[in-house]
Amino acid sequence: METPSSKSPCTISRKIEREKRHFRERLSPDQVPRKTPGRKTPGRLQQSDRFIPHRSSIDFEVANFLLGKENISDHASPSKEEYMKQLAGDLLKDCSVSQKQTRILAFKSRPPPPPEGYGKQMRLLFSENSLPGVVKSRREFRHIPQAAERTLDAPDIVDDYYLNLLDWSSNNVIAVALANTIYLWNASSGSIEELMQAADEEGPITSVGWAPDGRHIAVGLNSAEVQIWDSFSLHQVRSLKGHSGRVGSLSWNGPILATGSRDCVIYNHDVRSREHITSRMVGHEQEVCGLKWSASGQQLASGGNDNCLIIWDAAAMSNRPSSYLHRLADHQAAVKALAWCPFKSNLLASGGGTADRCIKFWNTHTGACLQSVDTNSQVCALQWNRHERELLSSHGFSQNQLILWRYPSMVKMAELTGHSSRVLHLAQSPDGCTVASAAGDETLRFWQVFGMPDGKKTAIQSSSKEISSELNSRSIR
Repeated sequence: METPSSKSPCTISRKIEREKRHFRERLSPDQVPRKTPGRKTPGRLQQSDRFIPHRSSIDFEVANFLLGKENISDHASPSKEEYMKQLAGDLLKDCSVSQKQTRILAFKSRPPPPPEGYGKQMRLLFSENSLPGVVKSRREFRHIPQAAERTLDAPDIVDDYYLNLLDWSSNNVIAVALANTIYLWNASSGSIEELMQAADEEGPITSVGWAPDGRHIAVGLNSAEVQIWDSFSLHQVRSLKGHSGRVGSLSWNGPILATGSRDCVIYNHDVRSREHITSRMVGHEQEVCGLKWSASGQQLASGGNDNCLIIWDAAAMSNRPSSYLHRLADHQAAVKALAWCPFKSNLLASGGGTADRCIKFWNTHTGACLQSVDTNSQVCALQWNRHERELLSSHGFSQNQLILWRYPSMVKMAELTGHSSRVLHLAQSPDGCTVASAAGDETLRFWQVFGMPDGKKTAIQSSSKEISSELNSRSIR
């Protein structure tokens, strides 16, 4: 039997080595690597030193919600619990968060191809929300001719900014005043006839305006008289008196004729009645040079040489001096150009003279100025396009041009030149396609600036072929 002193040196050295290893493990928190890496301690799990996540397997919204849920105390209020339940339903489409971990985004297999003949073209993808049975037609580009379609000589036309000497009837007849004479030009047949000639003590003629029936025409004279003529029989129907100065502006509202004069007064005349003056309006301090009834007949706009635009309410007009609805003094020069918008009843466009040069847009119900555009030249006349949201303006110095504007952006669509003097007057054809312009250069020009409605293109083209080419340049008298 061996004694302790008889132990072999190899056994003693192994014992000392185990004690040293045990001592190092107690001093160091780190695990000391074994000399025999091949050996493994039974029951101990081997762990990696780091974790690399994969984004495709993570739902950040769900993870954020679950983390927030872990921090909720057990004594949360009922409203808080209900809120978390609704949030879980929105995120996971299920109120039981722990039972269903639905992904918000998921990859799916490609859908099967459609049957033959049922494939959609790319241009149809943007018309899915169209009403059933409604086919949207593709908008065609509209060509705007830069030159006048026709030119007529208008000798002796008075070059006066404050007069209104051109109008186009509903029967497609143009009336133009040349000095003391009014001529009628039939735009359908090209025929010209003289309507009337004022005496020297009455003339010159200061304004013309067709009645809505297309047969009768009002004529304002320098002698302060207003005459009503029948264009069919070429005879005077009646005479309207009341003003003390020349009558430079006229506007019809059914059987009611509004007249504006240099005496600063506006009268409403009922041409059917013996006592024709139905209302008297005083608001301007200088000559009334612009006058326009709205399409509804509820409001009357007047512009004057006092730089003011006044809106009158038809319901408040009476035989005694009527009070105005709005008196707008934003313009810095005479206000002659007036045009009511055809697609918005309370929208009015007005243009100022040389010192102003602006086109302004008004809400006539509130009196607010909606927009103002500096045109850099005198604004003489305005015409709205009845088919599109466009406005045509005519100008004086320095370019004497016509400008077509896109409303409400007021981007210039076209500039039409040809006149050598300020373009004082504009009149629109009954179909709303053609605009006639009269200028101080004694010419009358016709512009196809507003295009043609689809239903009228064929009829207009056929009728234009019947008119002789000699009408392209001839005298109005």
